[in-house]
Amino acid sequence: MATIPTQTHPLLAVPLSAATDFTVLAERCETFASTLIESDDPTLRMVLYGRINACLALLEPTLLDPIPTHLIESLTVDVRPTQAPRFSPECTELCSYCLALTQTLSAQGLSAETEKQLSSLLYDLINYFTAEMKAPRWLRTPCGVTLIDEGSV
Repeated sequence: MATIPTQTHPLLAVPLSAATDFTVLAERCETFASTLIESDDPTLRMVLYGRINACLALLEPTLLDPIPTHLIESLTVDVRPTQAPRFSPECTELCSYCLALTQTLSAQGLSAETEKQLSSLLYDLINYFTAEMKAPRWLRTPCGVTLIDEGSV
């Protein structure tokens, strides 16, 4: 049986509302997720799942909305970034994610909509995983076969 923490975690007092800027909600999701993977307390973990769910539920209906004018300056730079955000787990992590999703889906008990979303995520992850596994690793050149540099592809 999980024990109830004697003190409330400070993240649980962070306010969430539809009026919160999407950038702040995204940062809060990131903070909740970071705390989640570092916590062994099952009660705190369940509450953090709820907080992440609440943030994502607030974000979802606004994802295609125009960016509010008061945020444009904070999302504007003078020099093009050298890297864009990207999802690039190691092959072992990606395989583990696929296994975890498959096990979750096979356990059933999910709502039809959740099962549909997780099945779609599994499909996308497996397609990405397969593409990574089958991706060329060497290049024939006039000087012989060389390793393909990740940055040059």
